[in-house]
Amino acid sequence: MALIGRLHPLLVHFPIALILIAAIAELLAMATRTREWRAVAVANLRAGAAFAVASTVAGWLLASSRIVEASPSLESHRWLGTYAAVLAIAAACTTGRVVSNPSPRLTWAYRAAVFCAAGLVGVAGHFGAVLVWGADFLRP
Repeated sequence: MALIGRLHPLLVHFPIALILIAAIAELLAMATRTREWRAVAVANLRAGAAFAVASTVAGWLLASSRIVEASPSLESHRWLGTYAAVLAIAAACTTGRVVSNPSPRLTWAYRAAVFCAAGLVGVAGHFGAVLVWGADFLRP
C-alpha cells in the first residue's frame, strides 16, 4: 500500500491537466457551438475522471502513511481533491447522454460539474503545491 501512496505525485498531474483541458474545451464548445470541441471535452473529462480516482486513492494512502505529517493544509488538500474527483466522475457519467441526446437541463448540470471540478482541481493542486514547496513557492 505504501508504494501506491508514493505514486500520488506522479498520478496527480494527469487529472489536473485533463480536467482543466476539458473545461477549456467545453468553453470553446459553448463559444463556437461546434461538436468537435465537445468531443475533446468529453474525452479529456473521461480520462481525467479515471486518473482522478487513481490519484485520490493514492493520495489518501500517502496521507495516511508515516512519511507524511498531518496538518490542516493536508486535510484541506485531501478533501478538495476528493470533491474534485467526485465532481469529475459525476460529470463523466453524464457525458453519454449529453453527447447523444442533450437536454438543456442535463447540459447545464454537466457544464456546472465540469467547471466546478476544474476549479476544485486548481485549488486542490495549489494546496498540494503549498504542502510540497511551501507557501512562498510562487514568489521569485
